[in-house]
Amino acid sequence: MAIGDSWTEGVGDPDPTRPNGLRGWADRVAEVLATRSADFGYANFAIRGRRVGEILDEQLDPALALDPDLLTIQGAGNDLLRATVDIDALVEAIDAAVARATAGGARVVLFTHGAAASGPFRALRGRIAIFNELLREVVDTHDAVLVDNWRLREARDPRYWDADRVHLSPLGHHRAAMHVLDTLDVVHDVEAWDLPETTAGGDGLRAQLEWTRTFVGPWLLRRVTGRSTGDGVTPKRPSLATI
Repeated sequence: MAIGDSWTEGVGDPDPTRPNGLRGWADRVAEVLATRSADFGYANFAIRGRRVGEILDEQLDPALALDPDLLTIQGAGNDLLRATVDIDALVEAIDAAVARATAGGARVVLFTHGAAASGPFRALRGRIAIFNELLREVVDTHDAVLVDNWRLREARDPRYWDADRVHLSPLGHHRAAMHVLDTLDVVHDVEAWDLPETTAGGDGLRAQLEWTRTFVGPWLLRRVTGRSTGDGVTPKRPSLATI
């Protein structure tokens, strides 16, 4: 089972043949795990734009109701982008969720935030580092699995990121799936893809202005009006099924 926000939903990795038109790292991991078990099932409740409180309020109970063996809990990016955030409260909520899941017999996977601490979000680096450090305490307390994106320096390469510089590209989701499988010690034959020589859009002033107009402006407008990219979006895989 997977719960979270746009990263787990698969935004940035389009596939019109799949629910919500997205593939993503979680689908990619599930595809590999499905080859290891004849009765493997996969559910994904993640919805773009969701904050930690919303993820846990809306997605945790349905996921736990399916009695998961493996549960990935990802989020906090949308919280950390806010003008103010109570990081201690965020991690306390995640800690309580992990305690519930592990008590039910699930192996829980958590994720530090990484590459977003560079590029346009460098100003959030300190905030992200504090969140990550507190999350490590949750991992240690509950013997959870930590996918440590903070230390995956390779992921800072802009070629792993979508044009909005916030979501992973298909290359990024592919690399993220490899990182999750490696962290879980799953033997797999997923190989790294060759990266293109250049990134789309460039890094000059014109590219920066276009990025601001196309992505930053609409993001600010949503914040002011109280709207979210997840408005009207439903979970892509709300029931346990084969993949």
